[in-house]
Amino acid sequence: MVQAYILIQTEVGKASAVADVIGSLPGVLQAEDVTGPYDVIVRAQADTVDDLGRLVVAEVQKVDGITRTLTCPVVHL
Repeated sequence: MVQAYILIQTEVGKASAVADVIGSLPGVLQAEDVTGPYDVIVRAQADTVDDLGRLVVAEVQKVDGITRTLTCPVVHL
């Protein structure tokens, strides 16, 4: 299982709506509105890195109001 944090920048005023939509996607464990340089932080999981990439590109990035994403895979050292 691969997990990652997805840091999301949104259009002004869209953070809450973006978090609500993304929070309902399969593979998303949590989606929260935050303050700072990012507007939404998501914790997601998938079976493989490729599946995680498909989740981000095919599902998350298509949500209306998103301007940029940064995916940070969780590592276990």
